Amino acid sequence: MTDNWTVTLPCTRREAEALGQDWEFLSALDPVPTIVGEEVVAFDDNSWRIVAYFDRKPSKQAVAALQSQISGGHEAEIIVEKLPEEDWLVMSQQGLAPVHAGRFFVHSAEFDSAAPTGAVPFIIPASQAFGTGGHETTSGCLAMLDQLKRQGRRYGHIADIGTGTGLLAFAAQHLWHSAYVTASDIDPVSIDVTARNAAINNLALGQGKGRISLCAAMGTDHEMIQRRAPYDLVIANILAGPLIELAPSFAEIIRRNGSLILAGLLDVQADNVLRQYRRHGFSLIRRRDEGDWPCLHLIKRRRYGWRRPLRPARGTSQPPGDYGTW
Repeated sequence: MTDNWTVTLPCTRREAEALGQDWEFLSALDPVPTIVGEEVVAFDDNSWRIVAYFDRKPSKQAVAALQSQISGGHEAEIIVEKLPEEDWLVMSQQGLAPVHAGRFFVHSAEFDSAAPTGAVPFIIPASQAFGTGGHETTSGCLAMLDQLKRQGRRYGHIADIGTGTGLLAFAAQHLWHSAYVTASDIDPVSIDVTARNAAINNLALGQGKGRISLCAAMGTDHEMIQRRAPYDLVIANILAGPLIELAPSFAEIIRRNGSLILAGLLDVQADNVLRQYRRHGFSLIRRRDEGDWPCLHLIKRRRYGWRRPLRPARGTSQPPGDYGTW
């Protein structure tokens, strides 16, 4: 019989980021928890929370230690609760349940059934989720990429900014197998994860055609990302705030009539994101909604940014380690 508990504590975004990456601190707790950081109020860095998952009842010392990492944590409302077994199973299996979107079928190594006939399978080990997002953002992007291919669109230079586990870069490389594909993430750990996942799926890494180049970067602020521009297609499945921050940078690196796929934002955030991108010469071509999570396909309509003397802020405040579900 499982005995699973959660500790939920309000915090700031900065505190959630720091705690989620403090492996030395977390490994000293008994039992060692899994930390999930969540955005509570859109665009409000002071309205986040952490949820610590324990495989048995946490001690008072473990709870106090978590509180000590949060400013005013001992005065904040903290929730310690035992999860019913069926709830824990649903929660834990969310990271393992296969995703079938377009021609793609994504599953973990533990999946022991056959993929649907004709589907393109990818194996992505379950990763520690940090931040917002989930199956809806993943499936929305995969379905959007699949549709672009079916429409006959051709892309020779592709970038996946905020690649997480590498899945969307893998899908793009499969669809446009002769393209130069660049995959980046703010978190070096994510780049290591992507490299391992590429090996699991027999995908080639490197600088040439049909290969995936990896780098750790804040947004587009990396020599390799800039050197390989302009891009025909950029994919960014991150958070709404960083997407808004990166609008001028994406305008700089995408060629005229190039495509941009945005995801990771909530439906209530879409208008603000689109407003910013329209200011930088993008037009919305298609919107695909998966629950509360839209996936947006935009086209850069006018010549803006590339080879024009701009000074965009190429960095981003995207939290490190934000892998979403996959």
